[in-house]
Amino acid sequence: MRTIQVAGAAEQTINKSRFYAWAAACKTEHEVGSFLRAIATQHQTAHHLAYAFRIKTIDGIVPRFSDAGEPSGTAGKPILQMLEGQQLINVCVGVIRYYGGINLGTGGLARAYGGTAKMALDAAKIVDFVQMQEISLTVDYNQLDTLLYAVAQHHGVVLDKAFDSKVCVKINLPAQQSQALLSRFT
Repeated sequence: MRTIQVAGAAEQTINKSRFYAWAAACKTEHEVGSFLRAIATQHQTAHHLAYAFRIKTIDGIVPRFSDAGEPSGTAGKPILQMLEGQQLINVCVGVIRYYGGINLGTGGLARAYGGTAKMALDAAKIVDFVQMQEISLTVDYNQLDTLLYAVAQHHGVVLDKAFDSKVCVKINLPAQQSQALLSRFT
């Protein structure tokens, strides 16, 4: 599985209709909503905003798409197929269409939406997906530097530190590394 590290965008004109696409990382449906609202706000006069996303949840991968008023299966589904074909997760692609006055037909629409989505994905930086896990540890002050070094070595990030009689540290690190770090500091 793969995901987007840096967002991508693309545009093309087909038979006087203009298509603009954006591909970005979105970890939750709430983030998808914010992403799509931002696009819609910038393009209030656009005729259609079709989209698709795939999000990894504890129940598995959740795929969703919308044709945004285009004929069924001609906009959102081709975008989703691009995400599935590249095995992308935690990714959303939105494609705006400004109608140019010439009907493209169902096949033309599917090629236009899917092709513009592919162009945006090609412009994005795609990396291998690494499942992260958030953990909290309580350590003595004399263990803090060793813990911080180990977190950095495992490509983790310190999210928060609370100092009391001991130090409570909240970290986010690759799930494969979490068990080794937990056993070392508990």
